[in-house]
Amino acid sequence: MLWVPLLLVAYVVAGTGCVRACRAALAAARPHGTAIGPSGGTGLTVCEAAYLAGGPLRVADLTLVSMHRAHRLLLARTGWATVLDAGGAGDAWERAVLEAVGPEGQSPVPAVRPVVAAADSVRRLARELVARGLAVSEECLKEVEAGMRAVRAGFLSTLLLGTTAALLVPGSERAPVVAAFSLPLLGSGLCLLIGRIEVHPYTRWASPAGQRLLSGLSPADPLTAFAVRGPAALEPELRAALRD
Repeated sequence: MLWVPLLLVAYVVAGTGCVRACRAALAAARPHGTAIGPSGGTGLTVCEAAYLAGGPLRVADLTLVSMHRAHRLLLARTGWATVLDAGGAGDAWERAVLEAVGPEGQSPVPAVRPVVAAADSVRRLARELVARGLAVSEECLKEVEAGMRAVRAGFLSTLLLGTTAALLVPGSERAPVVAAFSLPLLGSGLCLLIGRIEVHPYTRWASPAGQRLLSGLSPADPLTAFAVRGPAALEPELRAALRD
């Protein structure tokens, strides 16, 4: 019966991981504000859609592409951004781009993107979307990721403990040992699978309410299509320019 303590450890580890993941998923799906659009409407601005679909980096990419198409910035397929028109105040995101490019007016796109994504304007946009119940807060994102890591650790630990326990007993007595470890292994495996299917698409950036608004957007406008679908909606030259 040396395998019994190993079985108890497997139940504790697998159960703790599953409980933590379920609590994190429920917290992420719970509205943290009132799901409304701008000015009390039900729509999304293109920057809001970009954040909900792809996070801060998508907002940065959207601003770069918008400035490129307005001939204020040149995105070369070699991966460099060159300022063509620095006049005019622009919005907060454009100002963040100009500051990230720097006074020389030219900078590699991979160096510009993370700076714009970390700008105060993008963080403010994220807070507003969380307050409106359309985005998942950073704390919830971290808790979900930690929960899924705990489930994976529980699954692998149970598999290891079960293998060890099976090797500790004679071959004729392994059937009940395998059966005993199959329950925590199956439970953590199912929790991991459900997390992959249900949790990941809805809690990376957008809440379920935010996902519903995203699904109702029309891709007719090129910038909206890029905000929702990402680089796949761009022409090859711009995809090459934004490639890390």
